[in-house]
Amino acid sequence: MVNPVTTPDSGPGSHSATAPRPAAEAEEIYRRWLQFLDDEFTRHHVPERRAEIVRDQLYQIYLGRPHGGKLNLTLTSVLPGNVVSLNLDPENVTLEAEHFPDIDREKFAPRKPLLWFWQMFERSPLGLNHWLGLRFRCMLGRHIFAHMGTGVRIYHGVDLTYGYNLSIGDNVVIRQRALFNDRGGITIGKGAVIGSFARIYSHAYSPENFDHVSLAATEIGEGARIASHAFVMAGQKIEPGAIVGDFPAGRW
Repeated sequence: MVNPVTTPDSGPGSHSATAPRPAAEAEEIYRRWLQFLDDEFTRHHVPERRAEIVRDQLYQIYLGRPHGGKLNLTLTSVLPGNVVSLNLDPENVTLEAEHFPDIDREKFAPRKPLLWFWQMFERSPLGLNHWLGLRFRCMLGRHIFAHMGTGVRIYHGVDLTYGYNLSIGDNVVIRQRALFNDRGGITIGKGAVIGSFARIYSHAYSPENFDHVSLAATEIGEGARIASHAFVMAGQKIEPGAIVGDFPAGRW
């Protein structure tokens, strides 16, 4: 099994020997936490159990205390606190993807708690920790995506839809805030680079009837580069090594 806490060091441009690292004590704790989560999600596939794991982790991250005890439902003054507590539990959350008619609920159910964990991690102070964030996303992606290669680097704020229709090859680099709407399936070949704020789609709306959605698998070839803010539309087959979008000219 690929170690989920070391894969970001193995990709191209990782400069693992010179890259900044957390203090030794912090790194050890980070690695222990990531290994614990990887073991738990490997062991447990039942959606309800995964939701409990995520809930307990988010309580610690956002509230600084373990989950437990009963909510006080009588005082209106504590209603906002109750809302926050309940909202940390994936069982009490609805995601936009659940409203799409083409969703495979059997595949989505065990991934929903992990998608909520992905989103809430990104919105917490932990998500801004570059070293930890790269490793957290690699670890969690192994349990969400159809395929997750080695040496993948996923930066902050990447947005996912289903996850189970997303396949990522070895040494892929995905920059911050990229979006993957994988309703119809997205495959990213080895060594491809997805720029910041790029939008990758695998569904399209009919101009005559916005309620009619067609799905078409999208493929990004090995070594292809998708520029920042570029769009790849549903059904496109980007050739290996191809460049999509504009890259700023620079002096070398």
